[in-house]
Amino acid sequence: MSETTTRAPIDLDLAGEVAAQLRVDSVRSSTSAGSGHPTSSMSAADLLAVLVTRHLRYDWDDPGAAGNDHLIFSKGHASPLLYSVFKSVGVVDDDELMSGYRRFDQRLEGHPTPRLPWVDVATGSLGQGLPDGVGVALAGRHLEDAPYRVWVLCGDSELAEGSIWEALDKASHYRLTNLVALVDVNRLGQRGETDLGWDMDAYARRVEAFGARAIVIDGHDLDEIDAALAAATDDEIDRPVVVLARTVKGKGFAKIEDSPEWHGKPLPSDLADEAIAELGGERHLQVRGPLPPDVTPPDLTTTPVELPTYELGTEVATRNAYGDGLLALGRADPRVVALDGEVSNSTHADTFADAIPERFFEMYIAEQQLVAAATGLSVRGYVAFASTFAAFLTRAYDFIRMAPVSRADLRLVGSHAGVEIGADGPSQMALEDLAMIRATHGSTVLYPADATSTVALVDVMAHTPGVVYMRTTRGAYPVLYDPQETFEVGGSKTLRSSAADQVTLVGAGITTHEALRAADLLADDGITARVIDAYSVKPIDVAALTAAAEATGGRIVVAEDHHPEGGLGAAVIAALVEAGVSGLRLEHLAVRGVPGSGSGPELLAWAGIDADHIAAAARVLART
Repeated sequence: MSETTTRAPIDLDLAGEVAAQLRVDSVRSSTSAGSGHPTSSMSAADLLAVLVTRHLRYDWDDPGAAGNDHLIFSKGHASPLLYSVFKSVGVVDDDELMSGYRRFDQRLEGHPTPRLPWVDVATGSLGQGLPDGVGVALAGRHLEDAPYRVWVLCGDSELAEGSIWEALDKASHYRLTNLVALVDVNRLGQRGETDLGWDMDAYARRVEAFGARAIVIDGHDLDEIDAALAAATDDEIDRPVVVLARTVKGKGFAKIEDSPEWHGKPLPSDLADEAIAELGGERHLQVRGPLPPDVTPPDLTTTPVELPTYELGTEVATRNAYGDGLLALGRADPRVVALDGEVSNSTHADTFADAIPERFFEMYIAEQQLVAAATGLSVRGYVAFASTFAAFLTRAYDFIRMAPVSRADLRLVGSHAGVEIGADGPSQMALEDLAMIRATHGSTVLYPADATSTVALVDVMAHTPGVVYMRTTRGAYPVLYDPQETFEVGGSKTLRSSAADQVTLVGAGITTHEALRAADLLADDGITARVIDAYSVKPIDVAALTAAAEATGGRIVVAEDHHPEGGLGAAVIAALVEAGVSGLRLEHLAVRGVPGSGSGPELLAWAGIDADHIAAAARVLART
């Protein structure tokens, strides 16, 4: 059967036909691919059929239309259902669905990604779609005053993830009435029953406890679904809505309904044929729901940035300079948004928050939601800077690693890094952050040593795609550069050099200052040292490092306030080895134990990364 209908109004009888088609196509596509999750798709088919035909306001011919609603599959493994929806609205044809799903170099990947223009964010790592949706909804309600809605399909298994509850908490806090979560409560996870099964009252109590409105329905009753979606978008709604739909996994094919044996398994061909027959056979309907309202995008005209300046030698903490630079950007560019994890008076995002409160979002102690909200804001084209203590970004690493898959631009800033922070002790000392972000695909890692380079690099971050991370220091250190200096991704600064250099000292952030002090100590011994500020840890300045190694006979000391694995030293060594530098004699000074409390200078000395230790390592090299 093949039929094309016009847009809304679509009656529920036709929506029921679409639901049957979605089930059939979920079976067909996964059986053809030999993998996938048809039963998880079949349970939610009725929800999606009613949503797409009657409530989702979307111009499928213009996925970038400003008024389009957003549809996010937090339940990313139900990709057969999503791609079947795309077929039902006519943007994916049957040939692609049957031959392109889960195949090499095809866009219908195992879990949704923005290779498809109708997909906002990559999902599949459970618990991420709803937090990302919060960011999209924040933009619509608080930055654009736009009428679009954000619809997020969640599975019941992922409600065990803490990130889901972080999302509901923040959605309630910010009164995101434009956010609707549809939870497919089919009772079964990967290995059996979920922790709450079909206890709909328990789900509802939890949702209400986090400040959202819960609507419990039979997820296979089209009238109940339709009424719930209408209620969720009523003008009188004053909080986010969670539609809790009791469903049956594998719905529509009696042999596999509510069976724990079919999670993530395609039906073999004979069983697939039987299922398709029971569901009424193949259909090739193309049905489109309502168009979005006309929306005028907000005026995002930018003006030239006027960065703050600092006098040479003045002691300024780079975390303070971050706040100064962020405010300068925010005043020049209305797309710039700041978020923080309840430490803005330490990261100094509060400088921005105090001056431009309407573009500042407090995420409290919820680092997963912090990064997810920044991801969602980037979907709407905002330049979002998210800051917290560098150590606490580790909590959000799953969201960070997924950003490249989502093709999202993230600007992350971590303060209070390394043993330099002193008395707070090891729980607060990020000693893994450089490695963590360096390992993220396509990332940029910056670690400025002074206020001038910090504000310049904040500006650079705003124009750098992908995941960009800046590490800032707690303590105040002398300004090294005048305002005319320029800084770029992949660059470095050579602060001391001469034709007689015998050894190269490489630092970043705090160890740049220690390297300069070490150079003075070495000069007293008649040893001339070249000093490099490797403020761009990734990409690293290969040319400057190679030239320095050649000029100083391969003698290099790298000092970093970080564990030895994966940080500055690893970047320097990899660069020199890949450049084919011969005769390399390198000392790598890093934090090799678990620190305790103390003053910053005491801990730098304990770790062996202060000026005295750098100078001692250089003396040994200079004698060889």
